[in-house]
Amino acid sequence: MSDGASSQLPDRPRLAPGVRLHFDKTRDAWVLLAPERVLETEGPASEILRRCDGSRTVPQIIDELAAVYNADRADIAADVTDLLAELVGKRMLTG
Repeated sequence: MSDGASSQLPDRPRLAPGVRLHFDKTRDAWVLLAPERVLETEGPASEILRRCDGSRTVPQIIDELAAVYNADRADIAADVTDLLAELVGKRMLTG
């Protein structure tokens, strides 16, 4: 991710109005619901999105996930910022 994209991330990300994270029993998967859109989350995306509550900062989300997955913080940071930047671009995430 470029520095320009990461600088456009919200300080305290949260789902945009009208967007919600929902567990779809039929699909047995977490999905992101938005007006006229349904995105199935894969891998740790639902863990990232559950932490986008408007109270946690991006570094706090990264630290929590690095601890939960016992993973390298730099690897987690890249995954988190990539996902958040993609969702900001789709107007599904705000801050």
